[in-house]
Amino acid sequence: MTTLPPPATELSADEARRIALRAQGFVGAPDRRAGVRGVLRHLGAVQLDTISVLARSHELIPYARLGAVGRKTVEDAYWKDTHAFEYWSHAACILPIEEWPHFAFRRRAYRNRPHWNHHLPDGVYDQVVKQLRAEGPLTATDLGGAKRTSEWWDWSGTKVAVERALMYGEVVCVERRGWKRVYDLAERAVPPSLLHDELDDAECLRRLVRLAGRSLGVGTRADIADYHRLKAEQVDAVIADSGLVPVSVEGWGKPAWADPEALETPPRGRHRTTLLSPFDSLVWERARTERIFGFTHRLEAYVPKQKRVHGYFAMPVLAGGRLVGRVDPAREGRTLVAKQVTLDSPKAAVPVAQALVEAAGWVDCTDVRVERVDAPELREALTSELARMLA
Repeated sequence: MTTLPPPATELSADEARRIALRAQGFVGAPDRRAGVRGVLRHLGAVQLDTISVLARSHELIPYARLGAVGRKTVEDAYWKDTHAFEYWSHAACILPIEEWPHFAFRRRAYRNRPHWNHHLPDGVYDQVVKQLRAEGPLTATDLGGAKRTSEWWDWSGTKVAVERALMYGEVVCVERRGWKRVYDLAERAVPPSLLHDELDDAECLRRLVRLAGRSLGVGTRADIADYHRLKAEQVDAVIADSGLVPVSVEGWGKPAWADPEALETPPRGRHRTTLLSPFDSLVWERARTERIFGFTHRLEAYVPKQKRVHGYFAMPVLAGGRLVGRVDPAREGRTLVAKQVTLDSPKAAVPVAQALVEAAGWVDCTDVRVERVDAPELREALTSELARMLA
């Protein structure tokens, strides 16, 4: 491991929390002129996921920061005019198109990968590229079918080929249409000034570490590595030259680095009150969420129903710079249903009610119904606030 320089700054736990909130776009007035595209550039990565309860996660991310942005506005901001592309970052993520060169290291790694789970039939790769050149943009279905059978993992040769081409960087996902990837040739979709793999691995990593540090505000090595799913040794190799500065944070117990610009002025301005997607980059790393907020967050969608504690898609509630509860939502017609609510204290009733009412309005619901509150004695406080706000 790299010998670390002494930390230049000592931060209290509260200072680190506020820096992280500002870096993620939750403190201060939102930049509405930059809109959804500004949120994407600010975060550097917006995670995609198939689950849709109130909305899909990539829609919930700008909503949490900007408020009630139209869902078509969100999709257009991501995909129109090749402003973004989809690639493997923290997971499958929407990334600003400017970051295309930074992922050259990952494209090279895929090209040099010796073993794959799916067999690629001879000639299919070239045929897919040829078809995209002649007819693209196309979905896997347009190309000849995504699956050989109904099993989700049983990809057709065409699907294997186009996904391999995506990983190699010869093909780009330029849109999601009905949740299907729409593929086109990178040479057509990526602006010429960005369409290159000229950056060596070290420079790619240095830039991604710098950008992750800026999006986090302050973080440990594990936090920074997790943002774009880098290896610890990759971070160690470049962090000294990344522009991030070493800091110590009260109670963290591990070395940390901060964006120097984040240290120049204390975070000021209003704090968002909102429901968060479980895939929001503010909370997507469990250890960091526990360290910063004292809040244990786990997506339970893939946990057997009888073992769930907080619900299928429990969404943390952010208020006053704290995580104050959880809501497991659903929709029935024009009613937003809070199937299960967790309030961390009686004071949380007001912000949780506020978050529910705002979310209901965004998804065109006119009513909110609470089914279960983990602490029954807090149910009346929550329902009273909801009745007042909806009156």
